[in-house]
Amino acid sequence: MAEVFAAESAAADVESVDEFRLRARAWLAENMPVIDPAEPPAAHRDEERCWLRARELQKRLYDGGFAGICFPGEYGGLGLDYEYQQAFDQESLGYEMPLILNTPTFTICCATLLDTASEDLKRRHIGAALRGDEVLVQLLSEPSGGSDLAGVITRAERDGDRWVINGAKTWSTSAFAADYGLCLARTNWDVPKHEGLTMFLVPIKHPGITLRRITQLNGSTEFCEEFLDGVDVADDAVVGTVNDGWSVASRQLYHERRAVGMSSEFASGSGSEGGRSKPVNYVALAKTIGMADNERVQQLAGRALVHRAVSDQLGGHVYRSVRDGSLPAAAGTLIRLFHAETTTLEMDIGLAITGTSGVVGAEGEGLQAGLRYLARQAVCLGGGTIEMARNVIGERVLNFPREYAADRGVPFNQVRHGN
Repeated sequence: MAEVFAAESAAADVESVDEFRLRARAWLAENMPVIDPAEPPAAHRDEERCWLRARELQKRLYDGGFAGICFPGEYGGLGLDYEYQQAFDQESLGYEMPLILNTPTFTICCATLLDTASEDLKRRHIGAALRGDEVLVQLLSEPSGGSDLAGVITRAERDGDRWVINGAKTWSTSAFAADYGLCLARTNWDVPKHEGLTMFLVPIKHPGITLRRITQLNGSTEFCEEFLDGVDVADDAVVGTVNDGWSVASRQLYHERRAVGMSSEFASGSGSEGGRSKPVNYVALAKTIGMADNERVQQLAGRALVHRAVSDQLGGHVYRSVRDGSLPAAAGTLIRLFHAETTTLEMDIGLAITGTSGVVGAEGEGLQAGLRYLARQAVCLGGGTIEMARNVIGERVLNFPREYAADRGVPFNQVRHGN
C-alpha cells in the first residue's frame, strides 16, 4: 500500500506540459534575446563567432534548466517526453536560440552516444554538450567512398594499449568548430566490410588531424575535410564494441535521417538558424513581384504549402509509430526523403515565382530565392542520398528483395576498391 501511495505522490509532482510551457514562457522572456525580424541574428555555420555565440546561449539554457529536455537526467538532461520539447520549441520561436548546435551535435552525435556508448562516454560528453562546453561532429564520409559508408578505408590499428588511426574524411559539417568527432574506421580487413568496423570518439584538435575547409558553390565554407595521420586514442574512445562499428553507424544514420527530416526529439528550439524561422511567405512574395493575382503562381504556392503541411504531420506520425513498434527504426528514412522532396519543391517554386529577380534582382526575398536554389541539392545529399533513402525504404520498411552487391560476404581485403 505504501508503494501505491508513493507512486501516486510522484505522479502528482510531475509538471504538466501546460505548466512547463508557462514556466518556459516566463523564463525565455527574462533570459533569452528577442529576435528582431528586420535584423535576425547571424548564425552562419562557417563563422567561428557564431559558434561561440551558440555555446554562450546553450550555457544559458543549461543554467536555466531548459537544456536537453528529452535527454535523461543522469546525463544532464531533463528526461521529459517529446511533448515537452515541442512546447518549448513553440514558446522559443521568437527568441535567439543556439540552433546550429542541434545538427549534428545533439540530434545525431549525442543521440548516438545515448544509444550505443559506455556510461563513461555518455556522462562525459552528453553532459558537456548540454552545458555548451563541447561541439560534436561526424567523421564518416571518405574521398573514395561515395555513398558506400561500410566501404571506409580509414584504418585503426593496435599499438600497445592504444589505437592508431590513419586515413581521410570529408564533408564533415562544421568540423572546424568541433571538439570531438565520431570517426568510423576499419579494424579488421579479413572479414566482410560491415563486420570489421569500429567507431571511435576522437579529439578534433589532435595534432595528427589536419583540417581543411571546403568552398561550396554559394561561397559557404561550412564543410571540412580531415586527414588523420597517427591519431592515437585509448580503448575508452571506442563507441560500442570493437568490430561492431556498423551497429553504431546504423543507429547514427537513423538519427541523422530524422534530424535531416526535422523530426528529432533531441533538437532544441524551432525554425531555421539565425532567426530566419519563418518559411517562405508565398502571398507576400507574389505581391512583391506583382503576381498576386496570377492563377499559375497561386497553384504553385498551393502545391508547396500542401507539401509543407504533410511534412509537418509526417514527422510526428513516424516518431510515434517507431516508438510503439508499428514501424521499424528504418522508417525514419521516410521523414528524410519527404523533407528533401518538400524542400527542393519549395526552392523550385520560389525561383519559378520570382523568375529573373531571383537571379539579378535587388537584395530581397526574390534574390534570396535564387541564393537558396544554389544550395538546392545539398538537402538531397546530407544524411545519405535520396537514392539511398529509397533503397532503405524499399528493403527495410517494405521488405522488397535486397539488390545485388558483388562484395556481399566477401572479406574486405579481397574487394576491389579505389586507391
